[in-house]
Amino acid sequence: MKTLAALFTCILMATCQLNAQETQPIIKTDSLKEVIITSTRIDLPFKDNSRTINIITSADIKSSAAVTISDVLQQVAGVDVRRRGTGGSQADLFIRGGGFDQTLLLIDGIKMDDAQTGHHTLNAALPLEVIERIEIIKGPAARVFGQNAFTGAINIVTKSSLDNSVSANLETGSFGQLNGSVTVGSELENSTHILHVGKMTSDGYRNNSDYDNSNYFLKSVFNKNNQAIEMITTFSERKFGAENFYTTNPAYNEYEETQNSLIAFTTKFQSEKFKIQPRIYWKRNQDLFLLKRFEPEFFRNFHLSNKIGAEANASYTSKLGVTGFGIDLSKTYLKSNNLGNRNRFMTTLFLEHRFQFIDNRLDITPGVAVTYFSDFKFNGFPGLDVGFDITNNLKAYGNIGFTYRIPTYTDLYYSDPRTNGNENLEPEEAFAQEIGIKYNSQNIRASLSVFNRDAKNLIDFVRPNTVEEIFTATNIAEVNTKGLEVDVAYNFKIKTFNQTLAFGYAYLEDDILEQNEELSRYALNTLKHHYTTRLSTQLFKNISQSIVYKYAERTTGQTYNVWDASIMLQLKQVELSVTANNIFDADYIESGFTPMPPSNVLFGLRYKFL
Repeated sequence: MKTLAALFTCILMATCQLNAQETQPIIKTDSLKEVIITSTRIDLPFKDNSRTINIITSADIKSSAAVTISDVLQQVAGVDVRRRGTGGSQADLFIRGGGFDQTLLLIDGIKMDDAQTGHHTLNAALPLEVIERIEIIKGPAARVFGQNAFTGAINIVTKSSLDNSVSANLETGSFGQLNGSVTVGSELENSTHILHVGKMTSDGYRNNSDYDNSNYFLKSVFNKNNQAIEMITTFSERKFGAENFYTTNPAYNEYEETQNSLIAFTTKFQSEKFKIQPRIYWKRNQDLFLLKRFEPEFFRNFHLSNKIGAEANASYTSKLGVTGFGIDLSKTYLKSNNLGNRNRFMTTLFLEHRFQFIDNRLDITPGVAVTYFSDFKFNGFPGLDVGFDITNNLKAYGNIGFTYRIPTYTDLYYSDPRTNGNENLEPEEAFAQEIGIKYNSQNIRASLSVFNRDAKNLIDFVRPNTVEEIFTATNIAEVNTKGLEVDVAYNFKIKTFNQTLAFGYAYLEDDILEQNEELSRYALNTLKHHYTTRLSTQLFKNISQSIVYKYAERTTGQTYNVWDASIMLQLKQVELSVTANNIFDADYIESGFTPMPPSNVLFGLRYKFL
């Protein structure tokens, strides 16, 4: 794979000769100014929101040279996705230096948190074909979403319709990769349906790194001409070699299988001033881990968690502004050979109000969430957002908020020869502040923010004195985290073709190293410097290309540079693509002891039947 960069250049030159073929429809760059942020109770256009929010559109995803959501999110400064392999088999999600238990993932506003561990967050990731956009809310969001949104939240918004269409996708490439999927859209007189079935397999890029992953997705809207009811159903299954995911012993051949599923029903009642959206859902996650793949009896962990929930989110518009309120009820059940049989009941009440002054140029939104946990009692998360429109396109904003996270069942009860949970853990708490400025016009989208977070009782698995001791779940006394983020996207034209140049930079500093430099398992290794750039261009009628650059420097000193690129050729109903990852063969690790793949290439063919 050492000649991958040269090969990719040759492919680009060859495909450029085909530009006289059938003209590809020009994809217009999405204007985000009026995109409604759907993950909150008060519906607000993107430009009016007084928080730091990144939007990744379906057009961005298409030009991202990404195969999975994990790959896409890595291109956002301030979001740290630490993968242990390819194909989306396993990855941990971090925002602004928080832990993987401190970031909440939502699908169409449905909370996908797992009471066992945040390691399972991205088990719920959806196939890229069904995603309309991704909303990334940075900073404390507990007053909006509840306790798991300690450092931020990510809401995956699925497509509402694919008209009447059928498309099939086939990809093959390095390491025996073979991916296939079928996506169907159906528009009937009184219902709409989207169905996706996909499979991703690979022999692996090193010993015991093979995988066999499946994704199933169904979204239907019934009775759409009257009182519409939306149903969403997802199921993902991942089977993968987990070489050195948790140990350094090469003789173990660790192995893991996960399943994640969701079924939810949502409807909406709306009048001129009042809107209420009730929902019921059931989320299930299953995890099987074998320390020795070919000796299952040696050490085996099996966990099965179920979460059943009901919620109602509402807003009311009056002369005083817009009031958002809601209630979220859920019951979690866990069955585990290691963690025992557990259950937890949780109730959260939400309330916020958006005031506007000075001809609606100044907005002030105080809010609070109050949560009752059957095992941790009552807790409250107040917060305040303030924004001021300097001009129609330029907005200054700031927010403060308290945030909170109760320990997971892994934190409390896990046990193996090298690890112990701690039933006496206290919940994590933090007080966070942020100020920023953002600019939105037809061609330029830019934001700058600085933030500070003072946390106490953060939970990590540590060895108090020597490396020979057992890792024990412990409340770290106090941690201060501060940083800044810059995001810029510039849309322009060459001839009649749209081009995009986007870059982001995030700087983060915390004092965890001063407290436990060598004996902490998870809290270290945050991204101190994170820089990303994407150039998406179209120079000919039916050929487009993208190149993505990522630079990372972690607090423990590791640095790496990774280049990815893609080329797409559209010929009537056929789309041909070539995606190259890690073009210059960087040697790097994102998490634990697992080296990431060397240079690799993936060839794709997509055919649209209708």
